[in-house]
Amino acid sequence: MRQHLPIDDVLPEVLTALERSSAVVIKAPTGAGKTTRVPPALLGADWLGGDRVIVLEPRRIAARAAARRIAQERGGEVGGEVGYQIRFERRISRETRVVVVTEGILVRMLQDDPFLEGVGAVVLDEFHERSIHTDLALAMSYRVQREVRPELRLVVMSATLEPERIARYLGDCPIVVSQGRTYPVEVSYLERADKRYPDELAASGVRRAAEIDQGDILTFLPGVPEIRRAAEHLEAWSRARDIAVLPLYGDLPSHK
Repeated sequence: MRQHLPIDDVLPEVLTALERSSAVVIKAPTGAGKTTRVPPALLGADWLGGDRVIVLEPRRIAARAAARRIAQERGGEVGGEVGYQIRFERRISRETRVVVVTEGILVRMLQDDPFLEGVGAVVLDEFHERSIHTDLALAMSYRVQREVRPELRLVVMSATLEPERIARYLGDCPIVVSQGRTYPVEVSYLERADKRYPDELAASGVRRAAEIDQGDILTFLPGVPEIRRAAEHLEAWSRARDIAVLPLYGDLPSHK
């Protein structure tokens, strides 16, 4: 049975808003479920017809993960009803109705097909991670809607965005707010960082965290070289303790 998520409580409100308006802004905390539940919910709307839903995810890893999760929840495989397209990788078929793309792909789609024929809705997720590409995608999509395709729906979603400003830009469209889920968080600080490189400090922090508590450890580093070097520092230590060290960054092949 599919797990209930906080966003499910406001999906009827989202659909009602899009029946009455050409755009909606959704503010929902991280973990509310907006990424995986809102796009497929649009498929049942009468105004969509047989058109596609394009979902903008700023990051390649997020785009692939979102497509897989949506497909899984709907009992299908990526490339069927749900697909994705990122740089150098495309998993889309004729049956695909929900397409998750990165920002550069969406801008290219708008350049190649200025009217977005066959697209009934554009969903811009994680809009607080704004970049020139995201802003351009929104501006171009909104122009298409205003000038040639008033039936095109725009959905802007964010966890931390001030929704009033975007709603005002989109013609004072409705705002839907979802609750999130909270978990207890304990913050601990290590001693002041010494002069070692970030990858060495990160590896040291991982070893110490593993001694303090059990469970998974998520470590953020500035870039790919630092991630690889930190993994190298942890190689012998992790092998001796049967701990898996898994590098994660956007250029990794999807099969990894």
